[in-house]
Amino acid sequence: MDIQIQWFPGHMAKAKRQVQDALKLVDVAFELLDARIPVSSSNPMIDQILGQKPRVIILNKSDLADPSITKQWQRALDRPYIKAIAVDTIKGEGLKEVPRVASMLVAEQMAKLAAKGRRPRAIRCMVLGIPNVGKSTFINRLVGRKATKTGDTPGVTKGQQWIRTQGSLELLDTPGILWPKFEDPEVGYKLAVTGAIKEQVFDIYEVSLKLLQWLAEYNPEKLKERYRMNELNPEATKLLWDIGVKRGLLVSGGLVDESKVAQLILKEFREGLLGRYTLDLPPM
Repeated sequence: MDIQIQWFPGHMAKAKRQVQDALKLVDVAFELLDARIPVSSSNPMIDQILGQKPRVIILNKSDLADPSITKQWQRALDRPYIKAIAVDTIKGEGLKEVPRVASMLVAEQMAKLAAKGRRPRAIRCMVLGIPNVGKSTFINRLVGRKATKTGDTPGVTKGQQWIRTQGSLELLDTPGILWPKFEDPEVGYKLAVTGAIKEQVFDIYEVSLKLLQWLAEYNPEKLKERYRMNELNPEATKLLWDIGVKRGLLVSGGLVDESKVAQLILKEFREGLLGRYTLDLPPM
């Protein structure tokens, strides 16, 4: 699975410095991951950068992930200074937990400040995550208004800004420059099927074939139901063709428009119409 994206060490070093400088200003970090791919949607330097800084891991898009595996991930990620929350930023589910958990993680630190006679203040939080994981929507939901530009194009956020929420938090947004590392082709594939990277940089047809093969093995009944088929062709190329015929995605001469079928499969997978799946499994 050849996905043409470069991981520039120089850019990563700059991103690391920016985050480390900002860390001095914050009490807790919010790390956004895609609940369907918690490993593939992370930046490999985050653990090193954050160290034991209190951290809330936001498993975003949890409405599209397998709920039982999301619970396993929450247990696997749990540390004394790390708590994971399953969130759906589009519907706002799970967001009420965020300020509560952040307060719990920094309670001791805030108590020390109070003991020194410091006045109570908002909890300062930094929002981290790779492009297109949902940082802007997450911030807008917490703030209760359109505080940052949002979009489904990776890399919408361009600069740093502090934003006050309606509650007890102040948020520092960071540019979406913490890219994942693409050395493992499986990581690239998972980012492609979940929509984390632009479709111009990978072969949509090849990615959709691999996804279709996996879906046919993992949950054939859902595919049959969605595309109204009695049987699934064991060959992914022929199965994609059959779906094209069923959906009427044809070109002149009655041939299937394979590109349109590939786009349809990816779109319906990303929207949860083919089922709720988690592609990265937690350690046993």
